[in-house]
Amino acid sequence: MSTIDLPRPDRGGWPGLHTPPRSPWRARIAESLFRHAVRGLPISVVLPGGARLGAGGADAPVMRVHRPDAFFHRLGVDAKIGFGEAYMVGDWTTTRPTDLLTAFAAKLTTLIPPKLQLLRRWVERRHPASDSNDVVGSRRNIHRHYDLSNELFAVFLDETMTYSSAWFDGDRGSLHEAQLRKIDGVLDYAGVRAGSKVLEIGTGWGALAVRAARRGATVTSLTLSAEQKALAEQRAHEAGVADRVDIRLRDYREERGRYDAVVSVEMIEAVGGEYWPAYFGMVDRSLRPGGRFGLQAITMPHDRMLASADSYTWIHKYIFPGGLIPSVRAIEETVRDHTRMRIEATREFGHDYAETLRRWRERFLDRWEEVAALGFDETFRRMWEFYLAYSEAGFRVGYLGVRQFGMVR
Repeated sequence: MSTIDLPRPDRGGWPGLHTPPRSPWRARIAESLFRHAVRGLPISVVLPGGARLGAGGADAPVMRVHRPDAFFHRLGVDAKIGFGEAYMVGDWTTTRPTDLLTAFAAKLTTLIPPKLQLLRRWVERRHPASDSNDVVGSRRNIHRHYDLSNELFAVFLDETMTYSSAWFDGDRGSLHEAQLRKIDGVLDYAGVRAGSKVLEIGTGWGALAVRAARRGATVTSLTLSAEQKALAEQRAHEAGVADRVDIRLRDYREERGRYDAVVSVEMIEAVGGEYWPAYFGMVDRSLRPGGRFGLQAITMPHDRMLASADSYTWIHKYIFPGGLIPSVRAIEETVRDHTRMRIEATREFGHDYAETLRRWRERFLDRWEEVAALGFDETFRRMWEFYLAYSEAGFRVGYLGVRQFGMVR
């Protein structure tokens, strides 16, 4: 089963989303499991008629289930996708999505009884073949998210247009300052200075390439997003560094140059586990002896990575098709087994990603009218609100982390 093509300003539609799948016996099982799961959570689940579930007190986040029949059918057919879809269509609502999802995330590994977890391999959906991260599939996957609209991302990102975790000075400072600190951290790990020849894997909208060029480096930056390439080139020109920044529509596997430094910020999550050796091998091949690699990656615990690696989730279907978040151990082992590099330094700042996401979500919602003016509908709004809150919850409880690595060849 292939994923849907997400609505863009010039073409809408959510095929089949508003009609819940039907499976009465699965719905009954899902309702029983849901009631058991929320029984001890510090939330309040309100059903039609006023019945309440959960262990939350007066100040607890409230989840209002408006259409329980549709909600439990969605959960029964595919819980990892149905819960988010139910929010997208309004089967349930909440005024505090991050607090509510944090309560679920804190108990994520125990929500389903252990004996039933053993059945996951037979009942959970696997990634569709269309989401493969071969050269053709990677271009398609990147297009589905990053080519939605440059104007959309400009609404909620800071002025650097940086779409990855910021690095705050404690809880202080602006998002802009924190993003520049993060970029400088990666560049420092890679040893980027005047005269450096730098390869960037994953351009974004050009902030890192511009920052490196302002240090006096020359930068070749690779992206698969035509929208990002166009805006990044414009921003490099406006910054006065276009002569030192070369942005190419090229898959990392197709790069053949040699560089003093390689940098990559939160691109490895889109590579796919089976291609991690090729990704790190390409970095190794691209570095001159003594060259350095600055990497920033979202991470998750190794056991959770292994348990969820084959699962097809709501995030895959609607946000990041084909993605897999690595563990620190997976990165360390792949570097050790497939490269001549060694890891010299790391820093972890997952709590800063929670703060970054909080600011993005608030800005996205505060400026929703600007997003709607681009042609995106209310279903899209709820989808992105859920995505940003869901992600923030993961970083809040430590289910997700973010780490910078400094490596040398």
